[in-house]
Amino acid sequence: MVGNELHLNVEMLIGHGQAGPDDDRPSQSKLSLPAPIDPRLGEILVCPKTKGALEYNASENELISRRAGLAFPIRDGIPMMLVDSARPVD
Repeated sequence: MVGNELHLNVEMLIGHGQAGPDDDRPSQSKLSLPAPIDPRLGEILVCPKTKGALEYNASENELISRRAGLAFPIRDGIPMMLVDSARPVD
């Protein structure tokens, strides 16, 4: 515990694959396409830096914290809510 916040390390294994019983050809992966995300996540999640609200930017597929001036990317439908993963916004 740090103040009133719980800080901990988390490990995740996220995988994606597809196999066909009679198909030896590599399948076309959909990983390069942005996965759809529920825009209400911006109302549920908060910026890890400011604890403030986020807004969903569908054209860039990211969650934006105007207060922090950061945009958090969404990869394969998963918001990357790490300050180190965010890009600065004007």
